[in-house]
Amino acid sequence: MKEEKTNVMRVLDKKKISYRSHSYEPDATMSGEEIAELLGEDADKVFKTLVTQGKSGAYYVFVIPVKEELNLKKSAKVSGEKAVSMIKQKELLPLTGYVHGGCSPIGMKKQFTTFIHETAENYDTICVSAGKVGYQIELAPSDLKRAVACSMADVCCE
Repeated sequence: MKEEKTNVMRVLDKKKISYRSHSYEPDATMSGEEIAELLGEDADKVFKTLVTQGKSGAYYVFVIPVKEELNLKKSAKVSGEKAVSMIKQKELLPLTGYVHGGCSPIGMKKQFTTFIHETAENYDTICVSAGKVGYQIELAPSDLKRAVACSMADVCCE
């Protein structure tokens, strides 16, 4: 598969943030854990990007390990909302500019309040979507924080 620059990579290049890009042949049935295996990475350091909406109408982005599940109660608490819920898949592209399976916390149409699961700090580098299905970027959690204003939080189910 020919490696191509994604918007995420252009954003990182512009901010002079170093990263490694990975690409794989996408398959719509692949789980995040299968993608981690394909990349030769530990599934604990490959993160997915989830978009939610709070009771107030505000949107929040949560970046969590692919094998974990977002705890909506913890997510509401850290975002200061009474409740948050996942947005519908059809709302993702118009809201973020990204499709399901290719959503990245970096380079969204609008920057939403973003939280990264605290386990990211256990690793030198983590992988997140590069903004296109079949593309991932690997970067230091501190560099992700430089690219996207975000907070670390415990937002996964036990």
